[in-house]
Amino acid sequence: MTKEERLEKQKIRLDEMLQFERQLWDSGKEFIAGVDEVGRGPLAGPVVTAAVILPHDFSLLGVDDSKKLTPKKRDELFDQIKEAAVCWAVGRREPARIDEINILEATKEAMLDAIGALSARPDHVLIDAVTLKGLQMPQTALIKGDARSVSIAAASIIAKVTRDREMEAMAKIWPGYAFESNKGYGTAAHYEGIKKLGPCPIHRKTFLG
Repeated sequence: MTKEERLEKQKIRLDEMLQFERQLWDSGKEFIAGVDEVGRGPLAGPVVTAAVILPHDFSLLGVDDSKKLTPKKRDELFDQIKEAAVCWAVGRREPARIDEINILEATKEAMLDAIGALSARPDHVLIDAVTLKGLQMPQTALIKGDARSVSIAAASIIAKVTRDREMEAMAKIWPGYAFESNKGYGTAAHYEGIKKLGPCPIHRKTFLG
């Protein structure tokens, strides 16, 4: 594939991922927030959420579900999205809270925090596969939303890079679990570390059985 063909493919992809935002903008909604989470599955570390409001003329190519992107590309887009966004914010819940109320409810709390921390109040919220009780504005839960909505995809990148960098820092504080590579997920090296060292303070006790 030539550079020109790759560029055209990215333009088509962006146009497809703007469909939900355009429908809402066309209906008179000004600020559309995309919301996503990272870290529901790991054995250790927080769940991190992000909310992002993009401008109507958003044209950054390459934004997609963070899981489909390389770490280098995520890092590039992380800075570019923050610069281009109308506003963005993150939320989080720590392992102790996850253990207390379960990961889904902790995720919902963190999502509400991220939305509430935005400097502009959203007129509508697009959320990846979750419905939030108590949200004071209209919302739409989109299954696989991070691959269908550019706002949710942007939020997934903000949340993913934020959490990954934190887990890399945790690897220096709590060595032996390979957090720098597994980001808290249950890899063989991670389980071996737990076997040798036992759990550390950022492990989720309810995930360890």
